[in-house]
Amino acid sequence: MTLTPRRSGWIEVISGSMFSGKSEELIRRLRRAEIARLPVAIFKPKIDDRFSKDEIVSHSQQRIESSTVDDVNEILNLARDAAVIGIDEAQFFSHEIISVVKELARVGKRVVVAGLDKDYRGKPFGPMPELMAEAEYITKTLAICMQCGEPANFTQRLTRDEEQILIGETDIYEARCRICFKPPEE
Repeated sequence: MTLTPRRSGWIEVISGSMFSGKSEELIRRLRRAEIARLPVAIFKPKIDDRFSKDEIVSHSQQRIESSTVDDVNEILNLARDAAVIGIDEAQFFSHEIISVVKELARVGKRVVVAGLDKDYRGKPFGPMPELMAEAEYITKTLAICMQCGEPANFTQRLTRDEEQILIGETDIYEARCRICFKPPEE
């Protein structure tokens, strides 16, 4: 018996708070696929231009080339020749990403998706809960609480901005543990 599907594709989800190493883990898996000489296609949403427009960049400055897409449905055509597909910042895509990822897996692709599982309020973020429900493999990453040093599973927003999507780094967000996390008042 094997734990890796042989005749079908599958979905892997890497989730956690900001600063927990999600993109770093995604890059690691995609690099290993490249070392194995598998054709790889890598994508990120157009909205995420913090470090680079044509690369996924981790907070530790690891980089891998990627394509930027505005509409998640573009991935179906762009990934046609790939065996392994990587998608970063999945929480920023529409819920259509779920059907795209399922279709890629159905036609035999290995799909590795990374994204925030919770928003700054501690609530499930975008399509991530449904992607986790569809996945064969889930990796939950933890950061270190920037207040007390305990394992952190929450993203604390440091500004009073109320929109769900606010692109930023350490100037706007901190990783926090359950005790140090202070959700905004509803």
